[in-house]
Amino acid sequence: MKKIQLGFFFLIGLLLFSSCQREESVENSEINTETPQLTSLDKWIRENYTKPYNIEAIYKWNENSSAANRYLHPPIVDSVLPALKAVKKIWLDSYSEVGGADFIKKIAPRELQLIGGINLNPSGTITLGLAEGGKRITFFNTDFLNVKNKSNLIRFVSTIQHEYCHILNQTVPFDEAAYQLITPVGYTAQWFNEDVSSSRELGFITDYSRASVTEDFAEMVNIMLSNNNEDYNAIIDAISSEEARASIRKKEALIAEYYKSNFNIDLYELQAVAARNTLEVLNN
Repeated sequence: MKKIQLGFFFLIGLLLFSSCQREESVENSEINTETPQLTSLDKWIRENYTKPYNIEAIYKWNENSSAANRYLHPPIVDSVLPALKAVKKIWLDSYSEVGGADFIKKIAPRELQLIGGINLNPSGTITLGLAEGGKRITFFNTDFLNVKNKSNLIRFVSTIQHEYCHILNQTVPFDEAAYQLITPVGYTAQWFNEDVSSSRELGFITDYSRASVTEDFAEMVNIMLSNNNEDYNAIIDAISSEEARASIRKKEALIAEYYKSNFNIDLYELQAVAARNTLEVLNN
């Protein structure tokens, strides 16, 4: 009995000592547990991205979410709002108008990350953006965005037009085998050694389209949504090879059917709305 009592008091003492230790460690902790103060930019992001779409826009530096072997840096704060407004208008608002108010809510990356500088690759190419597992899309070159320059604006927003297409493909795969039959020859890992004009003469809408079937699909969507229908048709009509023009039109038809049958989105209507919203960004 005496041994049991001693064991009981020892256990109580140990618990009290452990409790005191925890209290002391909490008091001496260097972790800031205070609610962070939101800036006007943070509040805008919350109201325009987080609340309506459950998308977090990240612009503050996090070394764990960027490649350690690249010379990257966070964006200048003044660059963030124009970039996010442009992406919202041209991408978010366009898909929401054509696909329905809940479309982006159901299929979307949960994080948009903005990087200030250029992501230069060893090959000499520049990575405009990345899609990481369909959960995060990263924009590079944020500090170089000029929302009043059409080619500059389209180049920046093309990141999400291209990467979001990959997310849609991850949600509902397209028929890669059928797509590849359109241009079975011409894909190459050395796509960066090719140019746009010669690639179009082979039936590829851009040089990067030649990287793979999935990149080809996403680049077709990107070029369609980065141009109004008239300008897009002018690109195709400028190709001298009749076979190449026919190949690109076959890809276009397959993609339009994919959007319509799987998401009930008219790709040509989406193209028109994106073009209209691009003009609004340029003119406001």
